[in-house]
Amino acid sequence: MSPLAVRILGLGAAVPSRTVTNDELAKHLETSDSWIRSHTGIVQRHLLEAEQATSDLAVQAANEALRESGVAADAIDLIIVCTVTPDMATPATASLVQERIGATHAAAFDLSAGCSGFLYGLITAAQFIVSGSCRSVLVIGAETLSRVVNWKDRNTCVLFGDGAGAALLTPAQSPLQGIHAFDFGSDGAGASALCIPMSGSRRPPTPEGLLEGAQFLHMDGHEVYRFGSRVVPESALAVLRDAQWTIDDIDLFVAHQANGRLISTIADRIGIPSSKCFVNIDRYANTSSASIPLALKEAQEQGRIHPGDRLLLSGFGAGLTWASMLLVW
Repeated sequence: MSPLAVRILGLGAAVPSRTVTNDELAKHLETSDSWIRSHTGIVQRHLLEAEQATSDLAVQAANEALRESGVAADAIDLIIVCTVTPDMATPATASLVQERIGATHAAAFDLSAGCSGFLYGLITAAQFIVSGSCRSVLVIGAETLSRVVNWKDRNTCVLFGDGAGAALLTPAQSPLQGIHAFDFGSDGAGASALCIPMSGSRRPPTPEGLLEGAQFLHMDGHEVYRFGSRVVPESALAVLRDAQWTIDDIDLFVAHQANGRLISTIADRIGIPSSKCFVNIDRYANTSSASIPLALKEAQEQGRIHPGDRLLLSGFGAGLTWASMLLVW
């Protein structure tokens, strides 16, 4: 494919001020800091306060991305909020963000692709820009998974955190900039491996369902791990072939921060050395669609991303979905 001539002009990130360590969770669950660290790489996570919602984090991240880019909110053409934890089923969280940041001329919609959501959002935004229908698109990955996990279920609640990351996309300024290849897909046969059973028209809320815990996130951790360890290397190698790049061409690999051990397994299967992998799951846990933009922002702040760098981004999640992308910064 020809490169999609887009660039990330500004990045923003937001996490709640409240942090919860593994030791704090171990006071109420049959687990320990050493077990969580050794199996997941997680040390702490940020959790929302009672009065906050997904849009609050999304607005903070969006405003930071606008400040960094120097673009006024009323110049934005489109806002895409990638989330599985919207403020409410309708209206779209993107519309709430649009009003609060003053993006008076922007269209807005939500996108649900689980932990692949942010990459799905970048791919979608690029089409609007390349087609000429938009010049500036704000893509936000925002999640408040603390609201949908069962805090008595040690198999899930220790894994997740809350956060948001935003990227402002505009047309590229250099022919080398842009998305040089992408791959995305879905395997709906695995939908039940990661779902919230009682959250829509298939199964509306009932007292019986609440007693059963059907309003919480249900995950077959072994199946999701197997899926990610297989499909992400396949997808990453596919985009490298499409772009005719080699592993040596990659300056930084940013994967969805699902599990520290899994990131290492995926990198080994792709052939990327650990020195080229960015990992921050220890501080944020799994923030679903927010994990890749949070990692990009932190990598930028640490001086690990420079103009012209070649990035490999990969994610997978509920659906089951996956996505990979080669991006020249």
